[in-house]
Amino acid sequence: MERWSGRVAVVTGASAGIGEAIAEELVKKGLKVVGLARRVEKVQALEKSLKSEKGKLYAIKCDVSKEPEVTEAFKWIKHNLGGVDILINNAGVASFNSLSDGPVENWRKIFDLNVLGLSVCTKEALQSMKERGVDDGHIIHINSVAGHKDPTFVGIQMYCASKHAVTALTEGLRRELVQQKSKIRVTSLSPGAVETEILEASEFSEDSLKGFKDIPFLKSKDIADSVIYVLGTPPHVQVSTQYFNT
Repeated sequence: MERWSGRVAVVTGASAGIGEAIAEELVKKGLKVVGLARRVEKVQALEKSLKSEKGKLYAIKCDVSKEPEVTEAFKWIKHNLGGVDILINNAGVASFNSLSDGPVENWRKIFDLNVLGLSVCTKEALQSMKERGVDDGHIIHINSVAGHKDPTFVGIQMYCASKHAVTALTEGLRRELVQQKSKIRVTSLSPGAVETEILEASEFSEDSLKGFKDIPFLKSKDIADSVIYVLGTPPHVQVSTQYFNT
């Protein structure tokens, strides 16, 4: 990880859970970390708690599902930090919806954030790397086991569909970068159930939450440790997919 010290990483959804844990670990490793989140006050609180660490956290208010806000956030990064070397696409949402009943607005929210938001952030990060001649950058998508197999629970099909899209986008980008003879790497991390706020934040009903009560959960730190491992591999090593569970 020494080669990343002093360089710039962007973490989306950095206000809690996996994003918060990743941002914290990267700051401890000496990186300049930009934490994007709607609840910017939570990232600001984390920023204060990490003031004595080797790196530095910058809190930026940004709803990743809104392209203009993403564009402005990356402009700020360019003007203040020079650009992006690492992107962690972590922001995501789930909801318990019926394919026969909807509501369609919930479906749209899932795809706007989990797929389109991820894609817009990826485009901005790649443009930042390429215009500065950064050829050893890294993009990591926080995917899910739901992006590789059929839904376990009825009612989360739309969430699973969004994560299957992330799986396809990861491989598509990997091939695109190979075709361009770029050494920028892209990785999909696909954990199983993780103990975070996503279920509560996604407004699952009490009945739907019962299906999760007996599942063994990973911790956010487990995912952060996986990010550190992937970033710590030598530049000639490509970890395209990492799939893990309890």
